[in-house]
Amino acid sequence: VSAVPVVQSLSHLPVIVDPSHAAGKRPFIAALAKAGIAAGADGLMIEAHPSPDHAMSDGAQSLNLDEFAALMPQLARVAQAVDRSFTIAGVEAG
Repeated sequence: VSAVPVVQSLSHLPVIVDPSHAAGKRPFIAALAKAGIAAGADGLMIEAHPSPDHAMSDGAQSLNLDEFAALMPQLARVAQAVDRSFTIAGVEAG
């Protein structure tokens, strides 16, 4: 997360944070996603799966669909708090 502003100062390209792989474990994904937004990331890549415990790969670092849906409004509130916009699948959220 600390690399976000550094990379943005070095590149014109969007900086995307991947809290799923950074955490490696489901319980830490939400906090890292919120931190990524607060740090100014241009986007997030969050793994979600209907049944992470039965996923062929990356299950331990995936949210289930209900967890993913519950996280979206939390991320929208963080984005609003730091004067950023937040879009979910092409729909403006907050």
